Amino acid sequence: MMLNKQTFYSIIFLAILLVSCKQVSTTSSSITFEKLLVNTKQNPSTIESKQPLFSWIVDAEGYNKSQSAYHMLVATSKEKLNENDADIWNSDKVKSGKSTFVKYQGEELKAMQTYFWKVKIWDEKGEATKWSAVQKFEMGLISKKNWGDSKWITLKNDTRTSPYQFRNYKTGRMKTPKKVNGFAASYFRNELAIDKKVENAQVYICGLGYYELYLNGEKVGDHVLDPAPSNYDKQAYYVNYDITSAIKSGKNAFGIILGNGFYGQDISWKRDPESEKDMAYGPPTVKCLVKLKYTDGTLSDFYTDENWKEATGPIVFNNIYGGDTYDARYELGKWNTVGYDDSAWGNVKIASPKLRTISAQQIPPIKKLQELDPQKVFKGADGEWIVDFGQNIAGWVKLNVKGKKGQLIDVITTEALLTDGSDIYKGSTGGGANGMPQVYKYICKGDGVESWEPKFSYHGFRYAKITGISRKPDADMIKAVLVATDIQETGSFSSSDPLLNKMHSISKWTIVDNVHGIPEDCPHREKCGWLGDAHAFCEYALYNYDMYDFYKKYMEDIKTQMRPTKGHNNPELKFQVPTMIAPGKRTSTYAKIDWGVATMYLPWYNYKFYGDDEIVKDYYEPMKGLTDFYLNFKGENGIMQDGMGDWCPPLWDRRKNPSAMECDPIISANAYFYDVLGVMETFAKMNNDAAYETKMKQEKEALKTAFNKEFLVAIPNTKHKWYQSQTATVQALQFGMVPEEEIETVVNGLVHNIVELKGGHHSTGIHGNRYIYTVLSKYGKADLAYQILTTPEFPSQTYVMNSGFTTWPERQFIWEKMEGPSNSLNHPMHSGFAAYFFESLGGVKSSIEAPGFKMFTVNPEFPSQITNTKVSVPTPYGAIRNDWNFKNGVLKMDLTIPFNTKVEVILNEKELESLMINKKTFDKFNLENKTKVDKNSNVILGSGTYKIEYIKS
Repeated sequence: MMLNKQTFYSIIFLAILLVSCKQVSTTSSSITFEKLLVNTKQNPSTIESKQPLFSWIVDAEGYNKSQSAYHMLVATSKEKLNENDADIWNSDKVKSGKSTFVKYQGEELKAMQTYFWKVKIWDEKGEATKWSAVQKFEMGLISKKNWGDSKWITLKNDTRTSPYQFRNYKTGRMKTPKKVNGFAASYFRNELAIDKKVENAQVYICGLGYYELYLNGEKVGDHVLDPAPSNYDKQAYYVNYDITSAIKSGKNAFGIILGNGFYGQDISWKRDPESEKDMAYGPPTVKCLVKLKYTDGTLSDFYTDENWKEATGPIVFNNIYGGDTYDARYELGKWNTVGYDDSAWGNVKIASPKLRTISAQQIPPIKKLQELDPQKVFKGADGEWIVDFGQNIAGWVKLNVKGKKGQLIDVITTEALLTDGSDIYKGSTGGGANGMPQVYKYICKGDGVESWEPKFSYHGFRYAKITGISRKPDADMIKAVLVATDIQETGSFSSSDPLLNKMHSISKWTIVDNVHGIPEDCPHREKCGWLGDAHAFCEYALYNYDMYDFYKKYMEDIKTQMRPTKGHNNPELKFQVPTMIAPGKRTSTYAKIDWGVATMYLPWYNYKFYGDDEIVKDYYEPMKGLTDFYLNFKGENGIMQDGMGDWCPPLWDRRKNPSAMECDPIISANAYFYDVLGVMETFAKMNNDAAYETKMKQEKEALKTAFNKEFLVAIPNTKHKWYQSQTATVQALQFGMVPEEEIETVVNGLVHNIVELKGGHHSTGIHGNRYIYTVLSKYGKADLAYQILTTPEFPSQTYVMNSGFTTWPERQFIWEKMEGPSNSLNHPMHSGFAAYFFESLGGVKSSIEAPGFKMFTVNPEFPSQITNTKVSVPTPYGAIRNDWNFKNGVLKMDLTIPFNTKVEVILNEKELESLMINKKTFDKFNLENKTKVDKNSNVILGSGTYKIEYIKS
């Protein structure tokens, strides 16, 4: 049958319409891509993973939305990024709910190449999204060979003549100070002529020691104190900058200033002042490579070699502990610009540092994060000016001064004043331990207003005493600059109680002040990565900040810090064991159990919070070896005979009052080790190591039996039991070591000690204080937890705040009875307790079965004094938010559950009976949504924003 033209076109139109309708009906318009990430970063550069990890955060309308499949494309150009031409990876449709850390499975990725990618997903109904926006990632150098002909350069001749190049060095062991000057800060320069149009220019630079890079007179990038510290003989980090827009046709001048950092730190921590041994790896050295691509398709390299020129300059002293000295009379003019006369400069020395690996730095850089104005300025007892910046920070001072040529301006920074406020107190920062007090020195050139800030050191301080100035300092003359690793704050907490909110703020300040490429113990006296301190505050940090790369990097520090160590029970056995401190040459002893467990805890916490198993698999063998090392301490009673102790409980002093540590170090260490045996059991299962999984299960059961036999005791004249200290009892309850039938008597024993014997106070150090508030809340004693935190009498967190501290001090002392604290006033190990704000008050915890908050629980456990709390918890799927208020016995929660996740709302039977969701009775809501309720009366909900209320019982 022949169709006329009109009928034919009508049929074609209907067919097109049907196809269009079909496409509309199978495309989900309610789902949009919010973030697309490679290795947790948006459009990152300098990726060096052979199999990068892709993630996407999705915003979806409605409820119970999840992913059922994904399709990924990766190509060498945007034009090829389609299903037919994708030349690197076309995953095709993969039936999977995995939307985080999807491992790349395509062609081998090449160094310094840019790749483009996009993704689409299908929801739980099988409806597809549109393709995401096009993303990209750039590969780094990957291997040593790609550094080409670039060479390490270092200073050949120390030509410093300034008399201010010397400082006094004196530790507490020395009778008289010694004059020291350390390695000189180096200035390097060279020029590059370009006669073609540049399409792309990338610079790769690795400093062994801190560096700053300049191009045509301008600093490249906004990093400071670059790169992050490491075990430099084994692992160092380079940084990549895109300089395409800054480089120009014709001549270009490159300049580098190189300071000592931790690499060339050859002064502090010497036990013997005459010894040649120090903490330095050698003189600072730097390697730089510039890769140029021209519009005509040709390539060229420019790099550090013997043709670069060197000089010393106005930075006449620099030490990571002591500070910088800047003699402006020795400034070099426009030394980093084209045409500068460097005829008086010498040629650099080529270096050959001992170094195993150079990798791209993946953690956020250290930056200048905030400037603080003086809050109070007054004269001290000696007539010199003292500035109070109002907040204890890590960083440096920034000066704008006017003086005569040769005029010396001294800035001494401290954390505290004398008790009477008449002068600065140097006790916690004065250099008795490391030998170098915190001092900045500036010598004027006498040329109008002179502006200066340090480059190669940072200090921990609140106060600055300034000598050598002619007028009262103000915000125009001096500022404090907060300098730290730029970890992004991604979580939040607030409550109805101002005291708790202030504790949260202080806890965050104490952490931010102590991240400078590693998790430090303090930002002044030591600046060391003590392992015990690191795991003490890790979970709280993860609730607040994006720490994914930070802890992966620190695990590499721990791994490269490991060294051969004999077994305890069997010295014939050899193990690879970290030291108490990582990284660096200041090591202390081998890592005792309660410090060394950071090696297992950091991957464990990272896995719980992010759900990426890569860190577990990368470090499984070192973790396994260390677990076996600690098992070699097992005594005849089944208890590991090793431990450092519950650091810094109230009134504890190692030398003057050691008995204040109520918890036997062996007990607290074995409690940790029990928990870690369970962690290693899980890790063994993840690594298909069935034999070791069985071994861990057996060792865990044996230790539980031995622990209870040895340490669980009756409290005389009561019906209660405990583990002989608050800390051990809290740990046993937290880690599930208490026999089921004994839990009530043990909880009562803990309460008895707190209330009856300690008058409503804690007696815990960092091990117990991390968990005591969470444990008490879990077992129905939330009001007591609140009382311990908020009592104004010593010891408590509120007492510390009322004493005027803006960060948590290392020791728990009665401050008004002391002339001044000799220990650090800025120690993040004491921030760990604040995880309680999120896990108990906010009630949000990730599950073990589906980590990374793929499945999580919500169960606010709070004291009667708190009427509302708001928390936002960062997850790889988006933010979890729980805003709740409690009034007249009814708990109301506004709960946001990200796409592709589920929550288990913890309820008892009575609470379930009164439950309402989105203003509907649970029966009606359940009928409409087919909600799951588990055997424990807990309600399981999918994604969406819910209004939940029930009578709290």
